[in-house]
Amino acid sequence: MNENKAEILRRIQLFAGLSTHELEAIASHAVEKRYRSGDVLFNEGEECDGLYVIAQGAVKIYKTSMAGREMTIALEQAPGTVAELPMFDGGVYPASVAAINEVRAILIPKREFSQVCRQYPDVALKVLGVVGKRLRHLVTTLESVTFGSVRQRLAKLLLDTSDQAGSNMFPLPMTHQELASRLGTVREVVSRNLSRFQVEGLISISERQIAIANRTGLEREAATEL
Repeated sequence: MNENKAEILRRIQLFAGLSTHELEAIASHAVEKRYRSGDVLFNEGEECDGLYVIAQGAVKIYKTSMAGREMTIALEQAPGTVAELPMFDGGVYPASVAAINEVRAILIPKREFSQVCRQYPDVALKVLGVVGKRLRHLVTTLESVTFGSVRQRLAKLLLDTSDQAGSNMFPLPMTHQELASRLGTVREVVSRNLSRFQVEGLISISERQIAIANRTGLEREAATEL
């Protein structure tokens, strides 16, 4: 990717509508960072140093329990942003973020981003919109983990991933272990349920590629009440 920082920012929803001069002003303070798969961008509890723009690749947002158990809260793919909340409340990072694959990120330091928000109020409103969307997602995740079966949660996750891809065929964005972390279970349970979905004709799996063969049936599984 040969785009400069201002061109990357132009693709981000938060900065849509800003002029080239304004984007270049923000980019002049931004720092480019690159990460390999598994590298941590920042850890839960660390002081917030700024807003991360994901220019290339994908990251996972996750929490870790005192016992070391990890739960994936969400995935964010390029073009997108992470660490919006602590930019406003002045707190530490509420979750950890790690690269799923090769990631190119642009760090906009906290002080400079705050200046941008004061100068361009629309940017702050857009950030609040992103935070609100992520909060709704967290509420849905909490509800499904609390009340839904693993089978139900897995069906919904596959449908959501399909919707994001805009196709019934899509690459599995996570390993079975990462899926288990996202669903609050263990890898063996995820593998078993994926195999059952395949035997039942709901999906087909080829290496890391998944195709939804019976969308209506999978939607029925996702909506099943306990």
